[in-house]
Amino acid sequence: MVDLSYVIAGSEATGGAGLQADLRTFQEFGTYGVGTVTCIVSFDPKADWGHRFVPVDPQVIADQIEAATSAYNLDVVKIGMLGTPATIDVVAEALAQQSWRHIVVDPVLICKGQEPGAALDTDTALRSQILPLATVTTPNLFEARTLAGMDAISSIDDLVEAARRIADLGPTYVLVKGGVEFPGDDAVDVLFDGKDAEVLRAPKVGDARVAGAGCTLAAAITAALAKGSSVPEAVSLAKDFTTAGIVDRISGNAPFDTVWQGAGRSPR
Repeated sequence: MVDLSYVIAGSEATGGAGLQADLRTFQEFGTYGVGTVTCIVSFDPKADWGHRFVPVDPQVIADQIEAATSAYNLDVVKIGMLGTPATIDVVAEALAQQSWRHIVVDPVLICKGQEPGAALDTDTALRSQILPLATVTTPNLFEARTLAGMDAISSIDDLVEAARRIADLGPTYVLVKGGVEFPGDDAVDVLFDGKDAEVLRAPKVGDARVAGAGCTLAAAITAALAKGSSVPEAVSLAKDFTTAGIVDRISGNAPFDTVWQGAGRSPR
């Protein structure tokens, strides 16, 4: 029987991130991907590639979730960009309608197409309604600083402290991602299980962000969990998978490269 992976997230029009990247990742892990669209993000090439953000009506989101969970026995889900408090309300309510083996939360806190006040309301709702449900959450440095209430994260001790503070919000596991902004030659992540912290390292691949890396990592964790891995095993597999996709990144006309989820499968 084929394993199922479910994602509730935004659509990103270039295909480099969001639900498109999630579904490609699920496919590469050998799981059947099902997706619910929460919002549509499209970069504006006429305005320095800024974000254009359009939320999906909450009832339409509820309808999609109803259809997906009725059609399949879904028990592992990734939560990506939600975008508005109204969306968070409807997703939290839908998640409460059944039990889940694993919920992976990629805590996307802000989109540049949102007004700052609206983004703050969304951050607050995500923190109170979604994070407590998470088996594992995967904040980047900005998200970790915001969720942990820290001014800076510049050392491994800081990564661990941020993970501890975020764990207090309810997630069972917290994976704080250092990324390219973290000092040093390595991409350093910390996985915290509520008691112990494991430091994960891989050499940095360049010094620029690659679109879709965070989405791909969280989706890979989701797919590995769907196939029966433990959280530490899923995180290790996901980090290797994402690193390979960054190495074999895709370039186009946009001012950023994107992860290639098929890097480990075949040459381009």
